[in-house]
Amino acid sequence: MLRRYGVLALAALFPAVAAPTHAQNPQRPIVVASKTFAESYLLAEVFAQVLEAHGHAVDRRPGLGMTELLMQAIVGGDIDVYPEYTGTGLAAVLQETATGGSVEVFNRVSQVFEARWGLHWLPPLGFENTYAMAMRREVADSLGVRTLSGLAAMAPELAGGFSPDFMGRADGLDGLATAYGIEFRETRSLLQAVKYQALEEGQVDVIDAYSTDGAISRYDLTVLADDRGFFPPYDAAPLLSATFHAERPDAVLALNSLSGRIGVDAVRRANERIEVEGRPVAEAAAALLAEIGLGSGLPGTELDEGEAGRGRNAAPTLLALPRHMWDNRSELGRQVTRHLLLVLASLGAAILVALPAGVALERRRALAGSALRVAGVLQTIPSIALLAFMIPVLGIGVAPAVAALFLYSLLPILRNTYTGVIEAAPEAVGAGRALGMTEWQLLHRIRLPLAAPVIMAGVRTAAVINVGTATLAAFIGAGGLGDPIVAGLSLSDPVMILSGAVPAAGLALVVDWGLAGAEAVVAPRGVAEGRR
Repeated sequence: MLRRYGVLALAALFPAVAAPTHAQNPQRPIVVASKTFAESYLLAEVFAQVLEAHGHAVDRRPGLGMTELLMQAIVGGDIDVYPEYTGTGLAAVLQETATGGSVEVFNRVSQVFEARWGLHWLPPLGFENTYAMAMRREVADSLGVRTLSGLAAMAPELAGGFSPDFMGRADGLDGLATAYGIEFRETRSLLQAVKYQALEEGQVDVIDAYSTDGAISRYDLTVLADDRGFFPPYDAAPLLSATFHAERPDAVLALNSLSGRIGVDAVRRANERIEVEGRPVAEAAAALLAEIGLGSGLPGTELDEGEAGRGRNAAPTLLALPRHMWDNRSELGRQVTRHLLLVLASLGAAILVALPAGVALERRRALAGSALRVAGVLQTIPSIALLAFMIPVLGIGVAPAVAALFLYSLLPILRNTYTGVIEAAPEAVGAGRALGMTEWQLLHRIRLPLAAPVIMAGVRTAAVINVGTATLAAFIGAGGLGDPIVAGLSLSDPVMILSGAVPAAGLALVVDWGLAGAEAVVAPRGVAEGRR
């Protein structure tokens, strides 16, 4: 109910962000999401390609976030399916300890997830991807560390780098401290792909890995044995929302065709294509489906020798970025358009609210300090945190992103409007009063025109901030130029990162240039000329 009222309020404020809910159209695209690591991208793309092969439209939401965020989204019906692991469901979501093998864990999460949230686990895909602790082989050999018990003795002298999803969960770093007494000298939060680079460069000594990671063989790492059986079984399986399971039985049947078909060797080879060879996720997924007899691969997706050899961790050449952007120009155009709409929607709403509020504060100066402090507090909230706060109210996608960007835009516009109006040339205001002008006439004909450059400076500041902050909206499925940045960070692909970052920087310059032109139009001629 709270979410519904939140969406209605935002739609009333700025109708362009309103969108039909999932329940309104039973043949809507199926929303397939993933977490922010390579295998999750891979499996989500496998789901999407299988659904499309059976005639279903798919809305891809790759790299949506960590387990907690995806659980919020699927329970709220904002996404339909994503790849999850039974051990994660048991330990991280249900906060329970495994008391049996793979079958018992699967049965437990299936029963509790359906009873508590109406979510459905399809039968496992056929492979297990457990957590593992990995070290550089030479470091492990020099210390004589082969097991997690052995690591516990050396941990106070070592630095660890762990994914955000691994830190703070029962089957992660906190659980290891309880089960093995592992306490590192230093711990750092690192994205999955970045951890391997940090380990190779010696910035950390131990990382959390996945047993099916293609990068383990690439970096020739030592995987430490879990000699006390701490980690539960992690069988990969599709996790379905209640609405999707009930309303789309044909799509559920299509996904069921994957059950038991994907072996550990097949998924490890697919991960290597992405993480080591630098192949596109869509190509690796198509090759995996072809390998298990459910597809023929994607025609025309073979990379040439130079591109295939680039890998995920190679430095981009001068030609790699423009070539990548040209090859993906259609998708880039959609991302730029989506990004610009996010900025314009939030900025327009902020102008509609903050401009009148700033003018009103000129008449209620006793309230100005409090109003500006409230807007200032909103500005200090970390962007990711503010986006996360919006999810319980507005779900995922465009609406929470626009709402968060709207709040970030308020302070520069409100402060500059108030400052510009109260500091408008006192002699001009005094002359107007001497001529018998009313307060409205003074505001309309003197204060606002003289304050226009200051107000526009606030609008320009808010716009540039929004263009940059909007890239983070990719973490909640809003799209835009943050999508390639998030994907590039997850896959350790610098060219992909730059393909989002460079257009975002260019868009900020274009938006600022456009608003500078608008400032020249709205400012009185004498004021505009005096500022040149």
